[in-house]
Amino acid sequence: MRAFVRAALEDPAAGLGPVDVVEAATGFDALRLLPRGPYQLVISDINMPHINGLELVRFIRQSDQHRETRVLLISTQASERDRERGLSLGADGYLPKPFTPEELWSAVGQHLPSDAPAQRRDG
Repeated sequence: MRAFVRAALEDPAAGLGPVDVVEAATGFDALRLLPRGPYQLVISDINMPHINGLELVRFIRQSDQHRETRVLLISTQASERDRERGLSLGADGYLPKPFTPEELWSAVGQHLPSDAPAQRRDG
């Protein structure tokens, strides 16, 4: 999934401009990478080893340094309850899997300032 998201965001057809992609394989990896920010947008799967995406959202929202970082959750858990839970914890958006590159581009475009270079972190 990380390779798919990276390829989709780096595709010039996305219209996002230059994208600085930083990847994390686990929730712990994501937490270790956060201090290297700032990041415009964090894209995180809910289902990750060690620390899940919901816990990652909680950490980001409790952090003074990253509180304003936009967060887009992706997940195969596509029920309305799952979506509401992610948003109630502080995620800015929720994209159910499977999704197309165009759906990802649209979701990312909604959460990035139009004048900011795109940065994405995947967990």
